[in-house]
Amino acid sequence: MTVIDPETQAGWAPETDEHEDDMPLSTRLSIADTLTLGNAICGFMAVYFTTTGVLIPHLTGNEDGGMARHSAAMAVILMLFASVFDLFDGLVARKLRASAMGAELDNLSDLISFGLAPAYFVVTWGMVAQDANQRVSVVAAVVVLLAVVLRLARFSCVPMRDGMFQGMPGPFGALTVVAIVLLELPFVPTLLAIIGVAWLMVSRVEYPKPRGRLAVAMLGWIVLSMGMLTAWALDAPGGQLLLQTGCALQVVMGAMIPLFATARRVNTFRDNRRESRAESRAAQLP
Repeated sequence: MTVIDPETQAGWAPETDEHEDDMPLSTRLSIADTLTLGNAICGFMAVYFTTTGVLIPHLTGNEDGGMARHSAAMAVILMLFASVFDLFDGLVARKLRASAMGAELDNLSDLISFGLAPAYFVVTWGMVAQDANQRVSVVAAVVVLLAVVLRLARFSCVPMRDGMFQGMPGPFGALTVVAIVLLELPFVPTLLAIIGVAWLMVSRVEYPKPRGRLAVAMLGWIVLSMGMLTAWALDAPGGQLLLQTGCALQVVMGAMIPLFATARRVNTFRDNRRESRAESRAAQLP
């Protein structure tokens, strides 16, 4: 309601500048930000498919093996799509203009897609799997979620070596957790493997950033994983074997990269030590 001044008959409304409605440059979305929001949408939809296609039918007793398999595959495919968005938003931001909100949007979207979505997947597994312990699986899911939160917080405030991540990247960690669940191993080994991945995400092990050929290889692996999941969801001949092979390769890569990184650091330390000894001996010579 507009209040009228009886003397001036003027509306009691503050004068506005004609340019005030223009959105500040710092809050305008860039192309990279749009890709980042696509990442968040994929993470939310992964939770949606996990709930409606796997958890609710299990709780209501209307379980359909094919439907549950299709929904689980769809949830994982959406996490893979989120990884694609996460891969390209950084590349686009470096090539084109990035807004001031870019880093914050990226962290928030990663928290949804690579923290909440895989943690929720673990919780659902704990409720649906016959040999799983629901309460313990919830603890494992919380550990995964906290690991992603801590990793994102550290990434925001701790400078990293150029071209390297400190700790397993969120997308790689999330997909490794999901791969461990889909392998359908006994409960205890699955639980230990999930906690191991969470530890790697907050560790100081260095992982190379996906750039150049590595980014192309990562994109190819994501496309291949989508094909395996689709074959498994459609109950295609050999689909189960393809899924287990893909999940096993994901887990093996998650385990081998830290080993290679540790071996490289040990070799670097030994080389530096040898060089220092050689220099000290050379200095002692007359």
